[in-house]
Amino acid sequence: MSERNQRLRPSPASQGSDSAESGILNERILILVFKSIKWDIHTLCLAASVNRKLRAVANRLLWRELCLFRAPRMLLALTNGAPNNRIEGGWQTLAKLMFFCCGCVSSTRHFRVSRPLQGHFVKASRFSKTSGRSFLPKACRGDMLFMSDPCEHPMGTDGGKSEDDLGIYRGVFCGFMRSRTRACLIRRQVGLEERLRCPYCGARVWSMTSARLVPKSAARRLGSRDGGLEYFVCVNGHLHGACWLVPLSDDDNDEEGGEEEDGSDDDCGGEGGAQGVGCESCDEYWTVENGKKVSRRYCDDDDGDDHQEAVGDGPVN
Repeated sequence: MSERNQRLRPSPASQGSDSAESGILNERILILVFKSIKWDIHTLCLAASVNRKLRAVANRLLWRELCLFRAPRMLLALTNGAPNNRIEGGWQTLAKLMFFCCGCVSSTRHFRVSRPLQGHFVKASRFSKTSGRSFLPKACRGDMLFMSDPCEHPMGTDGGKSEDDLGIYRGVFCGFMRSRTRACLIRRQVGLEERLRCPYCGARVWSMTSARLVPKSAARRLGSRDGGLEYFVCVNGHLHGACWLVPLSDDDNDEEGGEEEDGSDDDCGGEGGAQGVGCESCDEYWTVENGKKVSRRYCDDDDGDDHQEAVGDGPVN
């Protein structure tokens, strides 16, 4: 019996196993390690999947530091200048939204695709609150919404007919719980979607198309036809959607498009942010990348406000 007890008695090496792994769980050491590799998103994903303890450290600290390193101005706006505070949906959700295109896995009531498109990491994204104003109805343009450029996906042919490229886009509201957009959805008693969930936080979503809150300026901003898009907003303020991108020709560069009236309803009374107007100093120009003409926009406000920020999934030089 005594020999058996000796065999079961823990050895000094096993007793010190907790102290041996405490170095990798030390928050200061982890921050220094990830700073040295410029907060590489793929390495952080691998570290967070090692075990439960590292996942807890990542959820509490590392995802926030990653977001703050990659997009400091956007983070200061989303947190009202206090990046140590909690954020709606969690920091890991915001990091996923910044670096991951959710794809389009199935058709919806108002948007049909010929085949599913899986999600993927993106090499770079540009988030702009000037673009975000184009996705808000007039009565809600006092809200702050950061929107990405659409991620373009060639869809090939369907039944011998060539399809337009599919654009996938995403965004995040600042202070969604106090926004006019949320107040408008609740005032109209818009129902949450039954089967669809937010691809970033898993929460239930509203269809902005069903709510008739998609302005025509959204299609113009994306380079899509009116009615050729749909997007959803979840209860935590994350936006995702899809659109058909109109092929561009040389004639498009010469045409002068007039201002169209907003196609959304404006009776969105209720408490929320003050009503505002879109940024009228945004100009549009065309550039060519990899042989394809791509729309790009810039903003030159007199107030010097930052309207966009680019993030990437690789090390920053």
